[in-house]
Amino acid sequence: MTGPEALIGFLGARAVPGVEHFDGATYRRAMALERGSATLELTAQRDDVRYALELEHPADREEAVARSRRLLDLDADLGAVETRLRADPVLGPLVERRPGLLVPSTVDGFELAVRAIVGQQVSVAGARTVLGRLATRYGEPLEAHHGLTRRFPSPAALATADPGDFPFPRVRGEALRAVARMVMEGRLDLDAGADPADTRAMLLEIRGIGPWTASYIGMRALGDRDAWLPGDVGLRNALERLGHPGDGSGALRQAEAWRPWRSYAVMHLWASLESPPSAATF
Repeated sequence: MTGPEALIGFLGARAVPGVEHFDGATYRRAMALERGSATLELTAQRDDVRYALELEHPADREEAVARSRRLLDLDADLGAVETRLRADPVLGPLVERRPGLLVPSTVDGFELAVRAIVGQQVSVAGARTVLGRLATRYGEPLEAHHGLTRRFPSPAALATADPGDFPFPRVRGEALRAVARMVMEGRLDLDAGADPADTRAMLLEIRGIGPWTASYIGMRALGDRDAWLPGDVGLRNALERLGHPGDGSGALRQAEAWRPWRSYAVMHLWASLESPPSAATF
């Protein structure tokens, strides 16, 4: 699987019903922009991604393109990333197997934070189901188009919701509402360019948000290319499968060698779980 195929597959596997749609080849999603809505369509080809955009207001084009580039990590210095990681005995074979692997970001930092909070300690399929329910109840309806029927819920819509009405534990609902309020009031910046360390510290002050969630938000919402996800089960399994320590302290020590590109290491390790490691890996 090539880098573009892996990236589109990653987004498609996490598609929120109504907000996103994936048919196995093409990923589509609705976007809320300054003047109106847009529909983004991405199809992976062997070495690139076919891109199409439909805008409600043509004046939103620049914003839509910028958000799309961010989603696809198109401004990454992939040469520097792969030069560093190819030289590592653990990651080198993984990079050879999947050259061009990028870090999928997001078209909206708040949306990604909601996904991270909802996705704590649940499966990808379970998170998709819950997020679909949130979108149905709190998202703005759109005219149906290619399976897209709603925008993702806005900070204002979730900031005023009753945490007891969310389809997950109340403490998680209170964390979600707290983030929504902070974003709505301008106290929390979840977009690319925000300082990852400061944002992480603010997130960890919120009851119900732990180190994994804060780091995941940093990696995919803020564009932190050196994020590491403490306690991630997938990373532990991938490292142990490759014959290396996967426990918290052992994994963290191993990951020090991958600075400042640990987010890309995360993607390669996750991707390695999709196929058996080669004998050369051991």
